Amino acid sequence: MRIWGGVALAALLGACSGGVVPHSVEPGYTPPREAPRERPREMPRESGRVSEPHGNPAARQPIPATPLAAIPARAAAAGTLVAASAGLLAGPALDSLPLGDAAAARALVAYRLSCPSLVRRTDASGLTQGRDWQPSCDAAKAWDERDARGFFARWFETVQVADGKAQATGYYEPEIAGSRHRRPGYEVPVYAKPDDIIEVDLGQFSADMKGKRIRGRVAGKAFIPYYDRKEIDQGALEGRGLEIAWAADPIELFFLQIQGSGRLRGPDGQLMRIGFAGQNGREYVGIGALMRDRGLLKPGGASMQGIIAYLREHPEEGRDIMWENKSYVFFQELKGAGPNGSLGLPVTGQVSAAVDPKFIPLGAPVFLSMDRAEANGLWIAQDTGGAIKGPNRVDTFWGAGDDARAIAGGMNARGTAWLLLPAGTLSRLGGGPIATVPTPQRQR
Repeated sequence: MRIWGGVALAALLGACSGGVVPHSVEPGYTPPREAPRERPREMPRESGRVSEPHGNPAARQPIPATPLAAIPARAAAAGTLVAASAGLLAGPALDSLPLGDAAAARALVAYRLSCPSLVRRTDASGLTQGRDWQPSCDAAKAWDERDARGFFARWFETVQVADGKAQATGYYEPEIAGSRHRRPGYEVPVYAKPDDIIEVDLGQFSADMKGKRIRGRVAGKAFIPYYDRKEIDQGALEGRGLEIAWAADPIELFFLQIQGSGRLRGPDGQLMRIGFAGQNGREYVGIGALMRDRGLLKPGGASMQGIIAYLREHPEEGRDIMWENKSYVFFQELKGAGPNGSLGLPVTGQVSAAVDPKFIPLGAPVFLSMDRAEANGLWIAQDTGGAIKGPNRVDTFWGAGDDARAIAGGMNARGTAWLLLPAGTLSRLGGGPIATVPTPQRQR
C-alpha cells in the first residue's frame, strides 16, 4: 500500500521541501502511503454531512508498558548510512522474550510471504546476503504454526543495532465513503495518473544529481512544475476522463492520499480498493507541523484525530491549509487480498511494519519492547516510508477499520528494538557478546 510509513503521525507532522522526487517513489516503486516519501502514507468533507462510513473515532488511549532495557551502547554516529556500520551487539535469547503463541503464528505466516524476496534481493543494510535466509525460509514452508515460537528460536538470533532505542508510530488502511460513479453526495474526484506528467532523471545532466528526479509538464516549449493541489482541486484536470471514482469527503480523501492507499465503501456497501499510481512531483508539506507552529492545535491535539477535528470546524481555513501541501497523489484500482507494501506483498494488520531498509532488511522480523503495550511483539518488515528513517525506527501497520484507525492515529511509542537475523550472522559480522535480560511474563 504502502503504506508510506502512514497515517503515521510522523508523516502528518513532518515536512519535505522542494520538488525533487523522493527515492521512495522511483520508477517501479509501489508505495503504500504518502509522506515526504511521497506516499503512498488526505481527507475532506462537505458541510453538514458525515461521509466517513464509520465516523471519526478518537485516538485510542495508550496501554502503558515497561520496555525491556536495551544493552548499554552508543547511539549510531551522525551520518551513519547502514546498520552494518552502526554498531552491533547480540541481544537476549529469543525464548526469554515475551512472545505469545498467537503473535508468533501471525509472524510466521508473514515471514513465509517475505521469503521469496528475502532470498533474492540485495540487503541494503549490509547485514545479510540472500543465501543467509535460505535455511529458515526452507524450514518455514512446512513448519507447524502451533510451534511458531520454536521456529524463531531455532533459526534466528537477536541483534541490537547501535543503542537499540526505538520509536514506533502506526499506520492503517483508511476506508472512506466513495462511489465508482458520480452521484449526489459523492462529488470529490479520485484521479488516475495523468499521461502528461513527465519525469526527468537529473543524473543524466549532472553527476551531483545522481538518483534525483523531478516531475513536471510541458507548456509550449518549456518544462514547468505540474499542477499543485490547489490547482487540481480548482479543476485543472476536469474534463479529461481521469476520474476512477468519487469520494464523499475531501478531507478523508486528503488523508487517504497521505496513506497512499485505502478502500472506498460505496452507498451499496461494496468496497473498491485503490492504491498509489503516481504523484505530481510537488513538495510535500506536513500540515500537522504547520498547524502546530501556528498554534492552531490544542495541547495534546497533534494527532490525526485532532488535525481532522480542526479542519472540520474551520472549513475555509482548513481548505487553505490543505492547499499548502502541494503534493497530490493519483490512484489506481487494486485487485487482490489486501494492500501491498514495498515488497509487493500484502501487508497484514498487527504484524507488518514499515522500516528503513538501510537498517532493517526488508522481510526480516524485528522484536519491539515499548512503553505502549499495543506495539509490543514480533513484526515483519514488509514496507517502507519516507518519514521512516534511521536505526530502530518502525511504523506498525494495524489493518483497516475503526480500531485500526484509533490505534494508528495516536501511536507514538518508545522503547527497545532487537532485529532477528539468521543464526550465526553476528559471529560472521564480528558482533559483541550475548546479553541477558530478565525473563518477562509471556504474552498471547
